Amino acid sequence: MSDSAGLQFVSSYAFEAMQKVDVVRLAALSDPELRLLLPCLVRMALCAPADQSQAWAQDKKLILRLLSGVEAVNSIVALLSVDFHALEQDARKEQQLRHKAGGSNGESILVSQLQHGLTLEFEHSDPLRRLRLALSELLAIMNKVTDSNGEFFMKSSELFESPVYLEEVADVLCILQAELPSLLPIIDVAEALLHVRNGDWFLCLLVANVPDSFNEVCRGLIKNGERQDEESMGGRRRTEALRQLCQMNPSQALNIRAMVVEECHLPGLGVALTLDYKPDTADDAVSPLVSYVSGLLLGTNGKVRTWFSMFIRNGQQRKRESSSVLWQMRRQLLLELVAILPRSRSTHVPNDSESDAESSSGYSGLREEHVVKASALLRLYCALMGIAGLRPTDEEAEQLLQLMTSRPPATPAGVRFVSLSFCKLLAFPTLVSTPEQEQLMVMWLSWMIKEEEYFESAAGVAASFGEMLLLVAMYFHSNQLSAIIELVCSTLGMKIAIKPSSLSKMKTIFTQEIFTEQVVTAHAVRVAVTNNLSANITGFLPIHCIYQLLRSRAFTKHKVSIKDWIYRQLCETSTPLHTQLLPLIDVYINSILTPASKANPEATNQPITEQEILAVFLGSAPGEGGRGRQRYSITTQLLILYYILSYEEALLVSTKALALMQRKPRSYSATLMDQIPIKYLITQAQGLQQELGGLHSALLRLLATNYPHLCMVEDWVCEEEVTGTLPLLRRMLLPSNTCRYSQSQLHEAFQKLPSSGPRLMRILEHLTLLSAGDLMPYAEALTGSMTLLLQPGVPRRILQTLNKLWMVLNTVMPRRLWVMTVNALQPSAKMARQQTYSQNDLMVDPLIVLRCHRRVYRCPPLMDIVLHMLNGYLLASKAYLNSHLKETADLDRQSQTISNLGLTGQPDTPEVTREELKNALLAAQDSAAVQILLEVCLPSSEGQQLGSEGESLLSSVRGPAEPGGGDGEPEGGLLSDLREVQCLICCLLHQMFIADPNIAKLVHFQGYPQALLPLTVAGIPSIHICLDFIPELLAQPQLEKQIFAIQLLSHLCTQYALPKSLSVARLAVSVMATLLTGLQYLKQKPQEVLGAGASKLSLSQRTAEQLGGADSDVQLCYRIEATFMDIISTSLHGL
Repeated sequence: MSDSAGLQFVSSYAFEAMQKVDVVRLAALSDPELRLLLPCLVRMALCAPADQSQAWAQDKKLILRLLSGVEAVNSIVALLSVDFHALEQDARKEQQLRHKAGGSNGESILVSQLQHGLTLEFEHSDPLRRLRLALSELLAIMNKVTDSNGEFFMKSSELFESPVYLEEVADVLCILQAELPSLLPIIDVAEALLHVRNGDWFLCLLVANVPDSFNEVCRGLIKNGERQDEESMGGRRRTEALRQLCQMNPSQALNIRAMVVEECHLPGLGVALTLDYKPDTADDAVSPLVSYVSGLLLGTNGKVRTWFSMFIRNGQQRKRESSSVLWQMRRQLLLELVAILPRSRSTHVPNDSESDAESSSGYSGLREEHVVKASALLRLYCALMGIAGLRPTDEEAEQLLQLMTSRPPATPAGVRFVSLSFCKLLAFPTLVSTPEQEQLMVMWLSWMIKEEEYFESAAGVAASFGEMLLLVAMYFHSNQLSAIIELVCSTLGMKIAIKPSSLSKMKTIFTQEIFTEQVVTAHAVRVAVTNNLSANITGFLPIHCIYQLLRSRAFTKHKVSIKDWIYRQLCETSTPLHTQLLPLIDVYINSILTPASKANPEATNQPITEQEILAVFLGSAPGEGGRGRQRYSITTQLLILYYILSYEEALLVSTKALALMQRKPRSYSATLMDQIPIKYLITQAQGLQQELGGLHSALLRLLATNYPHLCMVEDWVCEEEVTGTLPLLRRMLLPSNTCRYSQSQLHEAFQKLPSSGPRLMRILEHLTLLSAGDLMPYAEALTGSMTLLLQPGVPRRILQTLNKLWMVLNTVMPRRLWVMTVNALQPSAKMARQQTYSQNDLMVDPLIVLRCHRRVYRCPPLMDIVLHMLNGYLLASKAYLNSHLKETADLDRQSQTISNLGLTGQPDTPEVTREELKNALLAAQDSAAVQILLEVCLPSSEGQQLGSEGESLLSSVRGPAEPGGGDGEPEGGLLSDLREVQCLICCLLHQMFIADPNIAKLVHFQGYPQALLPLTVAGIPSIHICLDFIPELLAQPQLEKQIFAIQLLSHLCTQYALPKSLSVARLAVSVMATLLTGLQYLKQKPQEVLGAGASKLSLSQRTAEQLGGADSDVQLCYRIEATFMDIISTSLHGL
């Protein structure tokens, strides 16, 4: 407001004195300054104070003495002696009259019959009439403001414009507002003053005389202000008034600026206050203006960002004005930019011979204390140009380019500055417009390539700008312009709309002058890996470059081996896991299996060798040569494990595609997989889930697919018991000497059983205090001596403790533990040929697990272990056969036979038949396991009787009987042991039936001894599913199956009294009625039927006798046939 430029405003010194009522400071004011504050001081001296203290009494005397020499005090005292109550009543009557008249200036109750102009009337009037004149004029303006509906207007008022009477009018205004606050709210008065000349001066005087109303007035003016203040005269007047208020009270300027941002009004005021702000302590890093504007444009509040961006855009549409706040801001930013530019910078571009000399003499060197400020300025200009749409002038563009191509010192801040400058060049290539500027940019980029290694070593940072250069070059070569835009935005920390077409010039420079694709590939392999790579290392790293080159297949295209680099980088990792590692492994595996082009199927990368993998896992688990310090971190081992499992899975998925290309990449051998402690590593990863990101869940997914026997529910439950609060208790209870007992001492105690029972118990109890990892060295001694526990007289507590230790070991080394246990529990008979089984043998034939010492079947703790292994190997066999089927699906079928799966079949088998044969084999394995376990549940006498009547599955699996092994157990404990074994077996059968109900159907269609029916029905909760297929079983033509179904149903009806049981029972009664009808016919002609049966039976026996020297399988078939005929004969004789 230029109209009040010649007037004296209240100084910040005087306002602070009024705020604090500092009489000493007030006394130091000059007469003109004191004249502006008289209304408040006179009221303070005359009115009765609320503060009755002695100190205020003394201050009041000083104020009276201060006022005694001022002539204008008398007129103010006269103003205060008026009857304000009557004045307020007349004012309200006039307001009502104005409302009735529709706001027209008609008759006035406050002022009547003006003989002269308003100014002359004011001069010749007494104090009361002066108050009435000012009040009438002010109310008229306030009413017009209310009726204007937000449209700004200027009210020409002689009273507020006459320079002679401004001070007297100000006195009247201050007295009116102080004495009539309900009639004249200070916020409404402040709004009205904006519409008259000298309004900002009146407003400052009004607030200075009521200093506690400062924040209230400012907030009201801001809330009622325009969203864009420089667009209208009203906005500019409001901004200027608030700016004057803040100059009067500079301590509140930043709070007023915060109100501006909060309300999203008057953006020019916020910038103006920042330009006016002079901090007490200068900050060399970043200026207040840069901080403020950067916070608005780069903050998280989108509303504020849009509001301020509109201020920038609208401000550029007007002609350049020196008074414009926007241009003041731009000029200040340009001054700050020029101030930090190297003094030797100019538009002159030195030639090659000059550059070396000038670089040594400090050419274009950015000072270290200016680097942070330069980075902040670059980001601010990026935000102004990219978000707010600022169009730089030629001068601004020139100076910006000079700053961006400066060469900072080798510090972390310098690395950051170079990265920002490079990204700004990519985001705004229009800054480079002339050939000289383009040459300057190319020289600067060449300097970046040359100095990258020095910066990385000198600055001590792992993420330098060299990787970003390499990454951008790769993106340009693969034409991934959107990826470059994303890279630029993430580095700058803001979302900028960059057109891909604007990058064409930079693409030409990169791909033809600086980085060709072959140079990029060759350079990437030579880049050193990042030491201790983790998520804590931010920025763009070599791993990002290698990942992009792998995706574009640049390595295979140019025949560059990348395997060693990836292996070294995987070995240099730590927690928390870097997010780029898993995608790198996935794309590397894809480049191994999938050629870069169909024309060149050999263009693939090489996989990591088995020797390199084994080197990572050497000594990884305790007790496996790991007495020394572990060389590789757990992160490296988990990543290599993820690589192996993902590679094997991808190899199976790609089998058909690889067969079409006549390629067969080698899979990793089973021997290698056996040497990797998979479960131990998974257990370690479980405790590091936060640091490993998604690696743990990815490993679990691969494990569930390829190794389901390592993901059994029982194992997870057992792990919770082992890894819960127990480790803490172990450390508390374990003596300081953790290896008090050696493996040889444990082995010796086992050998001297049963006399060494107490000593063995002490050793085993000590081992229970060890963690699973510390227990691993004792695994071989524990499993190798299991058969010694089958001797009579071994305490049950030893067996239970051994079972507990085995389950703990099972949480970290299940596969190796199972193989050792199966081999240790083999029968020890001299006639039986001892055989050492491998992991592969047990997956091909899971029933080997049941070929154990016969006393194990009556030893519940050891039987629990056997059942656990059997369940695991049945699952492993399914996964093994599934993978085997995929591997051999599309290879040359003439060279493969079904005998590879343990079956005999035709060499050229259709795919559907192969799948059916696999399912048949799995069903046969499961049903055979169930039948053997059911035979184990029989008491010894019935089992022997069953074995003497015919060859049972149990006897065929056991092999020859061990000498003295049949009745070595005391009869007293046999019943309880048998019952416990039966419970364990029933639990396993329950799980198997739930997992696959078809097994239950198959087993019951095969049948089993009726003596077991009470046990199975009562002990297997899921056996109620048999009600679904009993009608089908009753419909079978074989009499013995019908009888078995009826017996099974009788027990089920007793156990499960359900409506469904009743309906099936009715069907069974109907079937039995039909059978009785048939039996009546057999009674009438028994000889004929018996003769036929006897002839068949004798024929069967004779045939078996004739083929006594035939193959054992043929003999087994005839024995089964003879058994069936015996059943039929027995049924007929019973009639």
